[in-house]
Amino acid sequence: IAPEMELIQLTAVFLLFWVGTEAVINLKYGINEEIKPGSVIGNVTRDALKQGFQIAPQPPYLRVISNSEPRWVELSPAGILTTQMKIDRDVVCRQNPKCIISLEVMSNSMEICVIKVEIEDLNDNAPRFPTSHIDIEISENASPGTRFPLEGASDPDSGIFGVQSYSITPNELFGLEIKTRGDGSKIAELVVQKSLDRETQSHYSYEISAEDGGDPPKIGAVQLNIRVIDSNDNNPVFDEPVYTVNVMENSPVNTLVIDLNATDPDEGTNGEVVYSFNSYVTEKTREAFKIDPRTGIITVNGVLDYETTQIYEIDVQAKDLGPNSIPAHCKVTVNVMDTNDNPPVISLLSLNTEMVEVSENAQRGYVIALVRVSDKDSGANGKVKCTLQGNVPFRLQEYESFSTILVDGRLDREQKDTFNLTIQAEDSGIPQLRATKSLVVKVTDENDNPPHFLKPHYQEMVMENNLPGSCLLAVSAEDPDLGMNGTVSYSIVPGEIKHMDVNTYVSINPSGRIYSMRSFDHEYTRTFDFKVLARDNGNPSLSSNATVRIVVLDVNDNTPVMTNPPLVNGTAEVSIPRNAGVGYMVTQVKADDYDEGENGRLTYTISEGDRAFFEIDQVNGEVRSTRMFGENAKSTYEITVVARDHGKPSLSASAYIVVYLSPDLNAQETIGPVNLSLIFIIALGSIAAILFITMIFVAVKCKRDNKEIRTYNCRQSTALLSLFSFFYLRRVAEYSYGNQKKSSKKKKLSKNDIRLVPRDVEETDKMNVVSCSSLTSSLNYFDYHQQSLPLGCRRSESTFLNVENQNSRNAAPNHGYQHSFTGQGHQQPDLIINGMPLPE
Repeated sequence: IAPEMELIQLTAVFLLFWVGTEAVINLKYGINEEIKPGSVIGNVTRDALKQGFQIAPQPPYLRVISNSEPRWVELSPAGILTTQMKIDRDVVCRQNPKCIISLEVMSNSMEICVIKVEIEDLNDNAPRFPTSHIDIEISENASPGTRFPLEGASDPDSGIFGVQSYSITPNELFGLEIKTRGDGSKIAELVVQKSLDRETQSHYSYEISAEDGGDPPKIGAVQLNIRVIDSNDNNPVFDEPVYTVNVMENSPVNTLVIDLNATDPDEGTNGEVVYSFNSYVTEKTREAFKIDPRTGIITVNGVLDYETTQIYEIDVQAKDLGPNSIPAHCKVTVNVMDTNDNPPVISLLSLNTEMVEVSENAQRGYVIALVRVSDKDSGANGKVKCTLQGNVPFRLQEYESFSTILVDGRLDREQKDTFNLTIQAEDSGIPQLRATKSLVVKVTDENDNPPHFLKPHYQEMVMENNLPGSCLLAVSAEDPDLGMNGTVSYSIVPGEIKHMDVNTYVSINPSGRIYSMRSFDHEYTRTFDFKVLARDNGNPSLSSNATVRIVVLDVNDNTPVMTNPPLVNGTAEVSIPRNAGVGYMVTQVKADDYDEGENGRLTYTISEGDRAFFEIDQVNGEVRSTRMFGENAKSTYEITVVARDHGKPSLSASAYIVVYLSPDLNAQETIGPVNLSLIFIIALGSIAAILFITMIFVAVKCKRDNKEIRTYNCRQSTALLSLFSFFYLRRVAEYSYGNQKKSSKKKKLSKNDIRLVPRDVEETDKMNVVSCSSLTSSLNYFDYHQQSLPLGCRRSESTFLNVENQNSRNAAPNHGYQHSFTGQGHQQPDLIINGMPLPE
């Protein structure tokens, strides 16, 4: 403790008691008056922690709910209690035996600490008389023991430091007797100890000293002047020296208090008694009561208030009108009786007496305010019961000197943010008096609500080929919290769409508007989902998400593409028998359109060419003949087929089809459940296998014979076998083609399905292969020296492939394009396509 604090007498009395789940700790400190400002009274935080008081981990550790004298003391954020100013107890508390400053503080854990600071008195004032001298007259015939009350001295100090004794300058004629009044103050009475003789001495002067109980004591003095006057035979006499009466505090003016009677046996003016208050009766007493000088009746003269003054002590003297009268004295003690005239007074010990704020997260039992109810009346009139009115989520907990308002239910600002509390206090007097006090409780916001999307799922239809950066839709989330707790911002939850970052597809601004980051393609991405996160700006932040689905609608942006029949530079060539009848299916046109719905639904039409000879199914694209072709019909027909979608605007593709009429083939229907084409294919495969084995056998045999003539015979035999197999296979193929249209339920076998791939024959000098577009793309083997090409194949459109043996190539290395055919004088190129030689 610092040197300047040596006068501080610090006492800390800790009392911890529990009521239910709430704790109240009482701390009591004592300090001397007159200490300088800024002096430390005590460390409340430390002393409270010693008693298990729950204090916040960081300042402010405690919040002050009430302070009876904020001018004198203050509590710092760290919990240090200090003086604000120099405290003069004698001015503040006068002669009250207790001078206490009261503070109520509360921690974040809803515990309450009641702090009492008692201002202890110092003997810093000396007794003081109201006047500098006291003058009294005493008759010479006053007998020993006669008493004369003297005006007492006052001392602002209290208790032992107040006036304790009086003394008079030593003498033999007079003495002093000390008496204690009802309020605890002490007065002196002058007592005549010996008979007086005016003729001997008519004036006396003494000094009266008043002394307090300090160490050393302080003294105040006054001069006493006594004048001895001639005697009056008889003096007035009261029936009693002391009278005690009771008066109700609500007594009206002129209410009788007491009727005093002093008797004097003398006659005339010597026996006529006059009553009066002694000169040192206080002005306050004179305002409350009055005395009739003739009758001695004391009546109420003003307002009596038990709560202000409970006892009045009135010094009355009675004096006759004769010369040199010796007055008689008596004391009237008036006890003011309490009536139930004061209703209870409710005081809210909070920082704001009109409104209290409490967080919506406050737990049950959290203290929001302290209430002190007082009643100036005494006894049952001052016994008060306090209640909280209405059905509210709060309750009142009463303690000895105050009550607390506690949270008693769940608070939700979003449901109700304001409560009007009414506190009612009722005393036990008759009649009962009541008082009410209203308090507004405002529930403050906490970030206890995450943003809530208006819809958990959003779906937006977007036309494909949209412009990047265009707004797709707007999402919205509501947060019922206030301020930053209710301010919502939006973002895209990280993810992937088609193995690409979602942010390359869409973006979102803080207000919830979603924009496209690219142009969407329905044919590539028809739908995609992503999540949007809504986050508030509270601490800690809360969030929620919603799913957004973007449906990319189709736009007619894809042109149909012809897939059947195969086109070369937009042209397809097909052959049909010349004897094909009406309804014969020439070909089936197929086209693909990547669009959907009406945009991808195709309709087939014949737009140009020999439209009179053919018709087309608009749905499946089958092209069929509409009439018979006679012997005089031309060999080729041309039509243009258009595949058109139903989009707006419509897109289309066309195919130019050349139809060749081949010689008549016997087109037979399938017999029963057996397909004749399948039978011919099996036969064809068997014969081809036999021929192939025979050719291998001849080749092997010829190889063993090294004679040149036999080699020539082997080559000739091989050529004859190849020519025979070619014609046989062609007839089988034409027969199978004629029956093709009659097989509807079975799989059709066409010339396109037949492909013979020859093995390499080392010993053959040449093997001529022809490919003819009119006979589809099958490879047809024949001898180049024959006079006619296969049926339906024109020489101008044939492709010849000549295969030489290895010996011939080695014999002419410098003539890669030269080849000798038997019976031909000129050389032919190895590969000719439409008459154009190609490199090897």
